[in-house]
Amino acid sequence: MKILEFTRRAVLATGLAGLALASPAMAQTPPGVLIVGQIAEPKALDPAAVTAVNDFRILMNVYDGLVRYSDGTLEVEPALATGWEISEDGTEYTFNLREGVKFHDGSDFNAEAVKFNFDRMLDENHPFHDTGPFPLAFFFSAVDSVEVVDPLTVKFTLSAPYAPFLSNLAYPTGLIVSPAAVESHGADFGRNPSGTGPFKFAEWRSNEAVVIEANPDYWDGAPSLEAVVFRPITDANTRTAEMLAGGIDMMVEVPPVALSEFEGEQYNVVEQAGPHVWFLILNTKEGPFTDVRVRQAANLAINKTSLVNDVLEGTAEVAAGPTPPAFAWAYNESLEPYPYNPERAKELIDEAGAEGAELTFYVTEGGSGMLDPIAMGTAIQADLEAVGFDVNIETYEWNTFLGQVNPGLEGKADMAEMAWMTNDPDTLPYLALRTDAWPEQGGFNSGYYSNEKVDDLLEQARVATDQDKRAELYQEMQTIVQEDAPWVFVANWKQNAVTSDRVENFSLQPSFFLLLKDVVKN
Repeated sequence: MKILEFTRRAVLATGLAGLALASPAMAQTPPGVLIVGQIAEPKALDPAAVTAVNDFRILMNVYDGLVRYSDGTLEVEPALATGWEISEDGTEYTFNLREGVKFHDGSDFNAEAVKFNFDRMLDENHPFHDTGPFPLAFFFSAVDSVEVVDPLTVKFTLSAPYAPFLSNLAYPTGLIVSPAAVESHGADFGRNPSGTGPFKFAEWRSNEAVVIEANPDYWDGAPSLEAVVFRPITDANTRTAEMLAGGIDMMVEVPPVALSEFEGEQYNVVEQAGPHVWFLILNTKEGPFTDVRVRQAANLAINKTSLVNDVLEGTAEVAAGPTPPAFAWAYNESLEPYPYNPERAKELIDEAGAEGAELTFYVTEGGSGMLDPIAMGTAIQADLEAVGFDVNIETYEWNTFLGQVNPGLEGKADMAEMAWMTNDPDTLPYLALRTDAWPEQGGFNSGYYSNEKVDDLLEQARVATDQDKRAELYQEMQTIVQEDAPWVFVANWKQNAVTSDRVENFSLQPSFFLLLKDVVKN
């Protein structure tokens, strides 16, 4: 394909230009082809099989869901569904589907395709359930059945009212894949994706680039770009150097220390607040953090204000609990962050008999929303050692790191860095703080936290149809979790990106996804 040859040459040329930093002239990437510096190689391009925002930023341009977040918000609007009706008891959602839409492989989008997608995730007896695992199938655990009413009408029946249902459908886990492509490629579908989105998958060259090209027949209008090239550049300093050299047109998650390098007219720095929390998972199942006093001591020992102001250059705020303040309606404003109080931390450690405890601390080189993880990990290590811990850092590349952390810390580590960007106040605590979300049950509660009251509050909140009632339940949950301290609550970040002045019509979304359909590259 002509565009593939074009982008191959572009990647090669800009990659070499990125090495020639002493050259007085910046590299010139091709017009109409946007080259994006990503923080890591994607794990897969199957939206049901991945969990990282790094992957989602590609997928949101290749696939559509039944609904999507409207521009600049987390409010839901129609996409592949033109509208929907909800039963009075909140357990039936009937969607009217868009007519005439085709997947990139030429097969038809219809109600059967929608049913295939959700049955594949949720039904263990589905013939293509083994193309998983599907780690965020939790999002749709309330779905009892998906029924084809007619070719352009599909009905979801839920086991109980589920307040986040529409929001979760707009999340990447709800993106609709081509059943024909899954049937053709099986477990390799994640390397051969087919959706209905504004861009079609063209090529994936491992550790080099994922290339997507414009879909001229897109139901919502053809994109302005000819193609997008996503380059995995794991080292933040290298990513910065590539941006300065002109080897990439856009860089997400700019290191705070590098922001000042992009103040010239040839760059545009974009910022957007969103629901983000950066925290440390503590192993509550074994080791010193089984004692709540030691967990509270860790929260008191770490100088989070210094992390935010000095390491992150003021691009974040100190976190006060597990819920980001961007969810204003559900956020507990009465909570105050743990103060920096190393003397009190030492007292609690002495009371618990944990003086001199050895801690294994997992740190990542980079990753979605991880900010400046090595510098932050080093500062955290110093603060914990100052109150008497002996901290050993083990550092991993992002996907390797997830492979270590997501299955649980038992037998491996006492603590691990983590960051989540979420779409609803239900998502993070439900997937990472419930007892039933321990890793062996398919969740992300990698530190094995368990509190029956928290479990009950989260179950009540997701079936409550009144938002004020949901808010009360989430706020009570936040109070308990902050006191129990299963995590060290560190920071809430304001996301950023930088583009060259050749890029127009780009904005960041509170969802943290990259939506590139309307972007122009001169």
